Amino acid sequence: MRKTTNLRINPMFAEHDLPKIVTPIVGGRLSDYLQDAHQVVEEELLRVGGVLFRGFDTIGEEQFQEFARSFGSPLLNYEFASTPRTDLGDGVYTTTEYPAHQQIPLHNEQAYTLNWPMKIWFHCITPAETEGETPIADSRLIYNKIDPKIRQHFDSKKLKYVRNYGNGLDLPWEKVFGTKDKKQVERFCLANKINFEWNLDGDLRTSQVCQAVAQHPKTHEMVWFNQAHLFHISNLEANIREVLLSVVDEEDLPRNVYYGDGSPIEDSILAEIRGVLDECTIKFPWQAGDILMLDNMLVAHSRSRFTGARKVVVAMAEGNI
Repeated sequence: MRKTTNLRINPMFAEHDLPKIVTPIVGGRLSDYLQDAHQVVEEELLRVGGVLFRGFDTIGEEQFQEFARSFGSPLLNYEFASTPRTDLGDGVYTTTEYPAHQQIPLHNEQAYTLNWPMKIWFHCITPAETEGETPIADSRLIYNKIDPKIRQHFDSKKLKYVRNYGNGLDLPWEKVFGTKDKKQVERFCLANKINFEWNLDGDLRTSQVCQAVAQHPKTHEMVWFNQAHLFHISNLEANIREVLLSVVDEEDLPRNVYYGDGSPIEDSILAEIRGVLDECTIKFPWQAGDILMLDNMLVAHSRSRFTGARKVVVAMAEGNI
């Protein structure tokens, strides 16, 4: 790699390259180093999967948006959402707005669909008082560490994600699809191979069969690429699971996942997969101004529990299709 003369580029941890940490030799705004930053991304992102820009005088949604847009692709809207977040405008969103005491498991953004962003950026404006990291993991490593029999089984069967919207249990369909027009929802579903049905109360159920593993279009490496462990009912705490199933039938849960043929996924297999995810997790504390850029297929991300104020925003670009 041809090193830039204006940036320091080193792995954050001695034991692995992910993430590469990029800092300025002399301070300044990240926008002052765009040519060097683009060179680092071009030469490192597909190899390492993630680059952390740190130590620049860049804090705020507008500067973050400018940096993400500088890579040449329009920022994507968060379509077919699975979690609550706030649209800050022009392709910038808050990260998932789950309560601070809840941990969000590792996942690749929108791996529960057939359409996903190839690039994703996170910008820390305000670090949490305690914890609040955005842990990451190499999806290639996860793929290689999962038992080949499990991997082959998931790959051959694929996965069926089932979602029920509203009823006070999950996001309403109007929020997920960004419209109150049922016909517009139906057009989106038909265009994206999503099965849908409306019940008598006007609520919506969807199901979609998606990949469990995928091949990166540029590196041609295989990656573990799904959200089975996150959507499955076993991801819920036991008491919440018990309460939900006392109120609704399993088929009416806000979300769940099955093998592609509709057969149940074994809890024990998902527990083994979660063990691999934990083993591959890399965690580091946020600093104000940090921008983390990930190849969304090569690297998964999550969110730790936290206390205090925390503001991390996100942008996505370059759809896979």
